Amino acid sequence: QVQLVESGGGLVQAGESLRLSCAASGRTFSTYTMGWFRRAPGKEREFVALISGTGRFTSYADSVKGRFTISRDNAKNTVYLQMNSLKPEDTAVYYCAAGRLSVPTMTAYDYWGQGTQVTVSS
Repeated sequence: QVQLVESGGGLVQAGESLRLSCAASGRTFSTYTMGWFRRAPGKEREFVALISGTGRFTSYADSVKGRFTISRDNAKNTVYLQMNSLKPEDTAVYYCAAGRLSVPTMTAYDYWGQGTQVTVSS
């Protein structure tokens, strides 16, 4: 069992930055692929970014490439999502997730946080 807790969400203006954090329980954190997903109002949950257990491999949704950066600190059992140049369309609840495969599909992730709200105003 893995517990995930997101933090760092908030209200910002377009063009500004936020850094989300996801703290994980347990001692096997480094064996998990960690992903970020989001659900915008009225839309389905969608993939944002992922990072493999070692951090060697990352993947991003086209909509955030060049703006968002995923990273992890396995010594702290924490994964981060640095979000720069935020746009109103980035407004969503952001969820972190842990899984065993480095793929951008929700079904590959077994554990989910409760989410943190990110609101970007124009």
